[in-house]
Amino acid sequence: MLTIKNMSKTYNVEKLTENDIETIYRLCQGNKLYYRYCHAEISREQILSDLYLRPEGVNEDNKYYLGFFKNELLVAVLDILDGYPDEETCFIGFFMVNILYQGQGIGTEIIGSILAYVKKIGKAKVRLGIDKGNPQSKAFWKKNGFKLIKEVESSGGTILLAEKIL
Repeated sequence: MLTIKNMSKTYNVEKLTENDIETIYRLCQGNKLYYRYCHAEISREQILSDLYLRPEGVNEDNKYYLGFFKNELLVAVLDILDGYPDEETCFIGFFMVNILYQGQGIGTEIIGSILAYVKKIGKAKVRLGIDKGNPQSKAFWKKNGFKLIKEVESSGGTILLAEKIL
């Protein structure tokens, strides 16, 4: 189980709920490039689905759809699974920084604090998927120490599975 308040010393971390859909939607709307690469449309319905989406066999208590706030402003959204695909791993399903805060090292700072926290609680690695055609995401995760381990075909295209050993 993750203790979300320990995930950042800089930002107030909160579990996002259905009441936050409009705020999440506005953050996502600013990131048009991401949605162009993943060939998806952002919608409130998709966000609602994502709040609860998890792989088969993953308990809802192991899913964390989190907001990183500075004062009242949503700076970033993180969807992370604890103990997937195995007990020693956390899986990042989605990470997006508010367009107003991109290019300032804030995404790297947040990911750095997440990685330090999950290592501290005994996790050995973090995994995630990157849309193959998204050079921006690929560069970000590489800069943060993630290594590509394999390509996976999905209905939405090719996903690059990446991981970082902690």
